[in-house]
Amino acid sequence: MEGQGLGLDLPSFIGQLVNFLLLLAVLAIFAFKPIRKILDERAERIKKSMELAEATKKEYEHAQSEVQKRILEAQKQGETLLAEARSIGERLKEEAKEGARREAQSIVEKAQADLKRDQDKMIDNLRREFAGIALLAAEKVIHETLDKEKHLRVISETLQESALGKKVN
Repeated sequence: MEGQGLGLDLPSFIGQLVNFLLLLAVLAIFAFKPIRKILDERAERIKKSMELAEATKKEYEHAQSEVQKRILEAQKQGETLLAEARSIGERLKEEAKEGARREAQSIVEKAQADLKRDQDKMIDNLRREFAGIALLAAEKVIHETLDKEKHLRVISETLQESALGKKVN
């Protein structure tokens, strides 16, 4: 009877308890299992999405590091190619300078040879001319007597004739 003082009726309480337990059982069978299954599937999808996101992030970081390595490698190759091009350019420039030097040396040597040949010709011509003058002078000396005064006059005349001969030629 004390229970009635609180406003509780035992048969009604037991009925409500049985209804609650039946509702709980029905919910557990028909609602909690499917809801739990849906929640578990969702949690699994979220977990897989997180793993996929983490894997994608790692793959992105790896790809980014690969790109950086390739960029650095390409820069090194570019610098190497530039250095090689500069080296080849310098070598070609030096080869051109050396070729020009050799050509200039060849031209100088040819000019020197030409000058020497011309000098030898001139000396040879002078010798022949001098020999001719000497023969002419000797011929005149032989035809005339050899006194000192005549000798000087013959040499002077021969030199004048030689000078006149050059002027006429």
